[in-house]
Amino acid sequence: MRGGVFRGMMPTMRIELINTGSELLIGQTQNTHHSWMAQQLGQYGYRLDHQSTIHDAGPAIREALETALSRSDLVMTTGGLGPTSDDRTRDDIAELLQKPLRSSQSVVDHIRDYFESRGRQMPERVTVQAMVPEGATVWMNAFGTAPGLLIALGANPFREGHPPAWIAMFPGPPRELHPMFLNQFIPWLVEHLPLPESFACRILRTSGLGESWVEERLQILLKDLTDQGLDIGYCARSGEVDIRFVASGSQANAFVDEACRRTYADLGDLIHSEGKRSLESALVEALRQKGMRLALAESCTGGFIAHQITNVPGASDVFQAGVVSYANQSKVHLLGVDAETINQHGAVSEKTAKAMVEGVLAETEADVALAVTGIAGPSGGTPDKPVGTVFLGLADHHETHVFRRLNPYDRETFKFVTAHQGMELLRRKVLGLSLEL
Repeated sequence: MRGGVFRGMMPTMRIELINTGSELLIGQTQNTHHSWMAQQLGQYGYRLDHQSTIHDAGPAIREALETALSRSDLVMTTGGLGPTSDDRTRDDIAELLQKPLRSSQSVVDHIRDYFESRGRQMPERVTVQAMVPEGATVWMNAFGTAPGLLIALGANPFREGHPPAWIAMFPGPPRELHPMFLNQFIPWLVEHLPLPESFACRILRTSGLGESWVEERLQILLKDLTDQGLDIGYCARSGEVDIRFVASGSQANAFVDEACRRTYADLGDLIHSEGKRSLESALVEALRQKGMRLALAESCTGGFIAHQITNVPGASDVFQAGVVSYANQSKVHLLGVDAETINQHGAVSEKTAKAMVEGVLAETEADVALAVTGIAGPSGGTPDKPVGTVFLGLADHHETHVFRRLNPYDRETFKFVTAHQGMELLRRKVLGLSLEL
């Protein structure tokens, strides 16, 4: 399976996910919960067995939950915990399980504090979110008002044999769900529903490589380990490949550590980081270690590289300045690019990229700089410079390099891939690595 989902997950207890929200089914809102939650579970050895997306309507929620409980040990739901009339998950689950709802004063206090801390008056209606099914555990919402809820069923009435079951309810907005899932649910899961055997997992992250190339290489390099039970997963996105090593049993840590040792020895500096650490985080850390300051001159990426870098905590220690010189006039007036250079060679050219990067380096107090200029499309291409053509200029106070790439994607993907190409070049430049891939 591709497109951001790992292949080769470990079998474990039966876990099911129900995403509620009519807006998900009509395409108004993209459902990112499934892939994100599955990836987080997979890092601890757990696997989703079923996933469904349903309407907000009460019958749909009750029917989906009853079906899920008939086959699964742990059922997770997202959405439907808010204060509006279509937030029915909490009420319908309580009704299905015949558990009365009772107001939690601690949740009411949390909601009131949430509004007061933002200088807003609390609408009385929002206190409906404090209604908690009898016996449920409450997870306070650090980034919103709707709490998460956990219901433990000592005997599952919907499954043959009536084994224990658990229902975990999460708010729908990702900014609220993600921290609750990672900081409250995962620790509970690992403690109360541990895996039956030892489990080890490590993720190595690469940029600029092809998934098939990486897979073919590692199949040979690690065959003896995969024959003994090591599982290798590949998560491919535009411009990135993550390599996931998983093993279970008494030799789990030994197998995973040996796989990482061999992969580092073979791929070396093609690996930019491990775990959840992003390429931009690796770049910021490299700049900090070397005591270097960065400047950017962006045209076709429209400031996206600066956006990604400034998402990293501590970026202010190393990021000097960013110039979005989208129009040709701005390249001339802000970066000192000679207008004749653009007239003769074009805004998307090696000469212009060189002038842009040297211009932003001269105008700032940075030690290293990157410039990008390209044709994002869908129009503007020529036979010599088709849509997707991009030039990346890289410079310090000693030398300048310009690289030509072709990224023939839609505009958003073009910007993403180009940004990662630029950040990988910067990382390699800062660390003194080869600039050729």
